[in-house]
Amino acid sequence: MKKIILLFSMILTTSFVVAQADVISKHSGENVTGKVVRVDEYTVVFKYDGEDAENSIGKYAIEKIVYGKSGRVEDVTEKIVVSGEADWEKVVILEEKSYIAGLKKVGDVRGKTGLINFQTGNTGDKKAEKKLKMAAAVLGCPFILMTADKTTVGANSNQLGGMQAIKTGLGYKY
Repeated sequence: MKKIILLFSMILTTSFVVAQADVISKHSGENVTGKVVRVDEYTVVFKYDGEDAENSIGKYAIEKIVYGKSGRVEDVTEKIVVSGEADWEKVVILEEKSYIAGLKKVGDVRGKTGLINFQTGNTGDKKAEKKLKMAAAVLGCPFILMTADKTTVGANSNQLGGMQAIKTGLGYKY
């Protein structure tokens, strides 16, 4: 009888400890169980149960956090659905690697203007960015990690058609 009571109390204690864990729900459907250490501007820092090492996930990959102690639910980001080239305006360009933690790399994307064009530098830059986003949208990627953003300047750089904007990046999905 003592063994049964001891076993029952151990099961109850174990379930109570598990109930205290925080659950991070990702847009991909995966759940991460552990302890949220802090929520930064673009990342969530957490520890897995039984470990001391801190890990981080970019907020763009996280749908919500359910805190174990209080049961409070914190919505983090809405899922961005890109189903084709028409959704290019939804694509988000990221400039730091920490923001993509928890996302999956799909492939390289590139956007550029023609070498000889009739646009000013700012207009050419916007056109290259649009082409970059369109290339990511074709792959179904709502995120781009910018890897290069350069402008090639010709001899007549102060006039129309004197520069070419080239942007490259890596496309990421949930």
